[in-house]
Amino acid sequence: MNPIIVATDFSEVAENAVEYAAAVAKHNDAKLILYNSFVIPTHAANTLLPAASIQKLITDNEIRLIERGLSLSIDYDIEVEHESNLSFVQEALKSLIDKHQAALVVLGMNTKTLEQDLWGNTTTSAIKKLNLPVMAVPLGARFEGTKNVLFACDVLRGISEKVLANIKELAIALNAEVEVFNVSQKVEELKTLNGSLPEVSAIDDGLEGISYYYKNVNSNAVIKEIEKEIIDFRADLLIMVPKKYGFWASIIHRSKTRIMASGLRIPLLSLPIS
Repeated sequence: MNPIIVATDFSEVAENAVEYAAAVAKHNDAKLILYNSFVIPTHAANTLLPAASIQKLITDNEIRLIERGLSLSIDYDIEVEHESNLSFVQEALKSLIDKHQAALVVLGMNTKTLEQDLWGNTTTSAIKKLNLPVMAVPLGARFEGTKNVLFACDVLRGISEKVLANIKELAIALNAEVEVFNVSQKVEELKTLNGSLPEVSAIDDGLEGISYYYKNVNSNAVIKEIEKEIIDFRADLLIMVPKKYGFWASIIHRSKTRIMASGLRIPLLSLPIS
């Protein structure tokens, strides 16, 4: 597997994601890229500190990152590299993805807040902007094997071959069962056309060779139904594909992927459409 990038600011949520990413890297025999976007503390930025003092803050942060990488390498018996800079997280991640040909970006996810629901945060922004699988890991999540993968999607809109290939590859690597979960008010239409619907046939072709099945729910409360199914299916991982909206449409349509990411107790894997 290509390298996995995990970002940390050394907060509790981020460090939990680091541990999760390290366990995933070990499971997949992958290199881990430990990334930190250094931000000068507010109290330091608001004082007239000399350049030497600012440099000491940066150096201390770099030492902390090196020590963290060494401990992960020893604890998980994996190869770990570290990167640090002063740039915006999303821009730095894009550069790291290209540099290391990464397969996955892992980020910590805070619990749900009203502000986060409306405007998002670093993790939800990465889900929106990065053309790479992004895993949002909530505090408390532990990687102890993934047996049940819930793929929440709109079957009637169709699913790209690349997305299906990613899900199949993941299921094989984890020896996991996949549930394709569809929430729609057009379930009866789906049931009627199930035998001949091209979108369903495409899913069958794309997931051939792994253990999977469908579940359809007639409802317009998509988020509520997904949350319920996570419990009923005992899902270890939720997969979603974020929709792309233009500027004005994005004001009206809040991303269900973003909302789910900020309210979960299990990791959310967001797969890009293309």
